[in-house]
Amino acid sequence: MVEFLVITGMSGAGRSSVADAVDDLGWFVIDNVPLPLFTKIVELTEGLGEPFERVAFVLGTGARGGERSGALVEALESLRSVGHVRVVFVDAGDDVLVRRYEETRRRHPQPSGGSLLDAIRSERSELEPVRAAADVVIDTTGLNLHQLRARVASLFTAGAGAGLQLRVSSFGYKSGVPVDADLLLDCRFLPNPHWDPNLRALSGLDPAVREFVLTRPEAAKFLDRLTEMMADLLPAYASEGRSFLGIAFGCTGGRHRSVAIAEEFAARLRSLGYDVPVSHRDIDR
Repeated sequence: MVEFLVITGMSGAGRSSVADAVDDLGWFVIDNVPLPLFTKIVELTEGLGEPFERVAFVLGTGARGGERSGALVEALESLRSVGHVRVVFVDAGDDVLVRRYEETRRRHPQPSGGSLLDAIRSERSELEPVRAAADVVIDTTGLNLHQLRARVASLFTAGAGAGLQLRVSSFGYKSGVPVDADLLLDCRFLPNPHWDPNLRALSGLDPAVREFVLTRPEAAKFLDRLTEMMADLLPAYASEGRSFLGIAFGCTGGRHRSVAIAEEFAARLRSLGYDVPVSHRDIDR
């Protein structure tokens, strides 16, 4: 069976960069596909064998907007019902999108009759149904090109589509909540190592901080109950056809508590048989 991937998302968020990374992984990439041809191309590529065993479609502005976003959602759901497609929505913060467009001096494709920020917000509103239908959201706000390629590789290398894929991450609330996480868990109920002069310069990857955080009775209880709950929920997510699940742990700065908890929880998920990559968005801030 052919494996299909649809790459869509906000203009300026990095669809082309994701497509380039997917192309480097061996996918056959078809860029800027008009929506009326989308399902036809899907039908034509089935049964052709190499190089059409993994096909990625990049759906840009010309295939979206207004009523067409609803038509795209319908097309995706129709294909998803027979297990044909996974959808990735590429996103970034409004301030980042404004800065990128100002740096490139390109015109935003969304008509708004107002400012650049108005155009971005208008596009975001129109694409909300598409974003809600996506299997995974990649937030490129704080990612450089190397980090983005690594994230794509962890999701879409050969064989990565089998079963439910998990991703555990940490973040700091003071830098904003990640938009690409499905489940957010707040670790700020734990004592903060930041206030210990001996631990402040360290991170949750260092043994001293891990011991400070993980030996707390409330941390152990939190992890035990969360692991037990997720052991029941993850098979249910998979049985409902979910392909990806992002679990993010947050603390104030994203350097100590959330990092230690994320690493420990990922280790527990691995003991349950899941392959779990871990990333720490704010560990160096």
